[in-house]
Amino acid sequence: MKILVTGAGGQLGHDVVSHCQLLGDDVTGVSRAELDVTQRDHVHAVISSLRPDAVINCAAWTAVDACESNREYAFTANALSVRWLREATARSASHLVTISTDYVFDGTKIEPYDEWDTPNPQSIYGASKLAGEREAGPDAAIVRTSWVCGEHGSNMVATVLKLINEHDQLSFVDDQRGCPTFTADLAPALRQLAVERRAGIHHLTNSRPVSWFEFVQEIVSAAGRDPSMVLPIPTSDLDPPRPAPRPMNSVLDNAVWRVAGLEPLRDHLEPLRELVASLHGNN
Repeated sequence: MKILVTGAGGQLGHDVVSHCQLLGDDVTGVSRAELDVTQRDHVHAVISSLRPDAVINCAAWTAVDACESNREYAFTANALSVRWLREATARSASHLVTISTDYVFDGTKIEPYDEWDTPNPQSIYGASKLAGEREAGPDAAIVRTSWVCGEHGSNMVATVLKLINEHDQLSFVDDQRGCPTFTADLAPALRQLAVERRAGIHHLTNSRPVSWFEFVQEIVSAAGRDPSMVLPIPTSDLDPPRPAPRPMNSVLDNAVWRVAGLEPLRDHLEPLRELVASLHGNN
């Protein structure tokens, strides 16, 4: 496969590039400095020059709270960029795989969200990513994921490992639930969608939902510390409050993946332990 990976400077893009290289693909990974997906002419020039079999789009503006005060750039980075990619991949007959988010839902459903539930984003970030889904067109693979963590980026695991060396006690919300997802497991699934040229919306997360409080306890435990140092608080007690509302239920049912008979991503505790061991080894 000849694959172009946008956003290769981020944690997910980095692991997608590494996985594709491991399997012998002719892969080109481009960071924002090398390909700014908000620039239509640049997108078309790069894709028409490379003519890849597939484009895996990991580029996005994921600063959820910052999006609230810059709606135009959020929609440019997360929606209009996908329009440019759709145009360019259509001309080169490349298959487009693009990443979306649990934030397209309002979080009020009791059960996990499947791919046919109606989105209702409550934040600018969520609205911009939903617009990006619509810009991708019917032939692209759209992957909604959540709580992404990897070795090569800023995420909850890296943050908690830093905090436990600076504080005796941590407080995290226990009324927001979701599925932690690890780039080491997500990256192979994205490549599979690209290779098999699958279309439509797919929810892809590691299995077993938890609250942020429970997830942080697991991180602390994996690091060999006492998880009782983590205390639960309600979202209403966050100080200062976050500008962007978070969905209280972010749990995504990977229904399409499961019904298609594809192998589910692992229980998140397994890749969590691997990531903690790796990050500790790098320090």
